[in-house]
Amino acid sequence: MRRIAGMLVVVLALGGMVWAQSSLLINGAGATFPAPIYSKWFDEYHKANGSQFNYQSVGSGAGIKQVTEGTVDFGASDGPMNDDQIKAYRTKNAAGILHFPTVLGAVVPTYNIPGVSGALSFTPEALSGIFLGRISKWNDPAIAGANQGVNLPANDIVVIHRSDGSGTTYIWTDYLSKVNSDWKDKVGKGASVNWPVGLGGKGNEGVTGLIKQTPDAIGYVELIYAAQNKVNYGIVKNASGSFVKADLASVTEAAAGAVKTMPEDFRVSITNAPGKTAYPISSFTWLLIPDKFKDTAKRDAIKGFLKWAITDGQGDVEGLSYAKLPKEVVEKELKAINKIQ
Repeated sequence: MRRIAGMLVVVLALGGMVWAQSSLLINGAGATFPAPIYSKWFDEYHKANGSQFNYQSVGSGAGIKQVTEGTVDFGASDGPMNDDQIKAYRTKNAAGILHFPTVLGAVVPTYNIPGVSGALSFTPEALSGIFLGRISKWNDPAIAGANQGVNLPANDIVVIHRSDGSGTTYIWTDYLSKVNSDWKDKVGKGASVNWPVGLGGKGNEGVTGLIKQTPDAIGYVELIYAAQNKVNYGIVKNASGSFVKADLASVTEAAAGAVKTMPEDFRVSITNAPGKTAYPISSFTWLLIPDKFKDTAKRDAIKGFLKWAITDGQGDVEGLSYAKLPKEVVEKELKAINKIQ
């Protein structure tokens, strides 16, 4: 009888450990850009390891805000936190914040022009002119010149942009700031900017929806949202003068030059990258992880997930139109994970 009772105690104890592991809930919030791959990863990791991740796709600006305020365990952003944001985090939390690249992706110009079904070509001058409000007709020579033989209408262009703080906006405006000095001086780069023209949509989902329902609209979204929603997206002239379509190879090429010069904190921009086949509006996206945790169970679960995501998890990314992390970046990140205490 005592032996049976003892075995029962062990079984109950083990059951309690399994329940505790499976009931661990880790909350995160941020970028919509990587939301499809994060959703897949969190589901796969939960099935294999028990830890449950609850991720809210609310935009990079909100992700930075929530992780700084401590209302989530981690954040996510398509634009790295700037020095002021990192200082604000450290002041509020008496700790640091670490950036971990997870995948590479592309932001593409998407449009809805009745009667035009093919992929349009855009120069940097055309894209910056449209979003500055200086190019207002679809048949403007700045657009038509790169699209010989396409019957572009004389209709007014309807510009669509993000209404929320957005890493996708950061990538887009970072690119425009590099290719147009007026944009850099008058608008600049950031997760939120004062747009010269246009209508706002919330999230990549909201922008995609507005473009689909608005004739003569143009906007910018992450590549997977354009592909999944079957909206047209354009080919963009890069720094080498080549017109390049966003795909796995061209995004990977954009990151190639950054690998050797990747800073220790992983905050790097790869927009308008050199390389004949590099897609010019490419970026890493980052998980924002505190470097100190009071809850050791959450700390260990997040570290375990990070190691899995940047190694085994990379096998999932290409099926969702993201590009894998370069091996050199993965090696640096595996070492950096040890900074999480």
